[in-house]
Amino acid sequence: MTSPHIRQPASVQRVMATVLIALLPGIAVYVWQIGAGILVNLAIATVAALAAEAFVLQLRKRPLWITLTDGSAVVTAWLVALILPSIAPWWLTVIGVLVAIIGAKHLYGGIGQNPFNPAMAAYCAMIVAYPALMAQWPSVDGVDFATQLHLILGGSREIDGITSATALDAMRTGLNNESNVPTILASNTFGFAGGRGWEWIAAGYLVGGLFLLARRIITWHLPLGFIIGMGAMAGVSCLVAPESFPSPFFHLASGGAMLAAFFIITDPVTCATAPLGKFIFATGVGIIAWVIRTFGVYPDGIAFAVLLMNICVPFINHATLAVPADWRKDNRS
Repeated sequence: MTSPHIRQPASVQRVMATVLIALLPGIAVYVWQIGAGILVNLAIATVAALAAEAFVLQLRKRPLWITLTDGSAVVTAWLVALILPSIAPWWLTVIGVLVAIIGAKHLYGGIGQNPFNPAMAAYCAMIVAYPALMAQWPSVDGVDFATQLHLILGGSREIDGITSATALDAMRTGLNNESNVPTILASNTFGFAGGRGWEWIAAGYLVGGLFLLARRIITWHLPLGFIIGMGAMAGVSCLVAPESFPSPFFHLASGGAMLAAFFIITDPVTCATAPLGKFIFATGVGIIAWVIRTFGVYPDGIAFAVLLMNICVPFINHATLAVPADWRKDNRS
């Protein structure tokens, strides 16, 4: 009898390349809806990530070529660029990447050692340090590329008429002003599900996420757990008080929900290990993100939710990882 065929794990380079390819549909829709400024910030983030990676590796006397070409730094750079406003000044993107690569990754020992998601650590640091800049998102009505480039490269930020509130910001502001969900959604800020134009970007990330599932780079436990966690909380609250709480479709199509579901919480280093653990981890992220969105200070709480659940990963793994029978037998004797 022949041995079972065991598929060898994909290399880091192959996995990271597949993730970058999967991000392309969302990026393409982003350019279509918002403008090409995001491509500039993606390029800036990539250069900054590779430079930071090389600098730290040199300090640690580690081989440069293998790590620089594995694609992990580029994936982190792209995620940082995509979660920051696409007209953020170049230096904000660079600082965010440095926080992710140096602070959240290499200070813990490099790839495979970091307990916290680097991109989410960068986002939290930037929104706490630079809240005004982090609130400046370009209008979906269209800002020409020259204006976006001017703002990114440090030009005067006279941005009246250029920026607009995100769907989550507009919803929060309307509810705080004692309006109701149907009235708020009637404004031109919103589209058929979330923010006008942004629901198409979310659909682009969904297409890329399904590609990752088809390629078996990620498993269904994480995206489904996140969608159930956020969707269930939003669904129950919407059923109880539809004028005070938006629907699950609004939450899942707004902010970084789809990017988080397929590209952020699926980071194999910082999420749980066992299938059940992955589902618990992702469900927790979805629930906490909804709570922060609904009752917290920040309109989109996904980054904070991810970091909070990163802290819980050791406990989730302890509770859900199966203990080998031989190990139990040896410890009983």
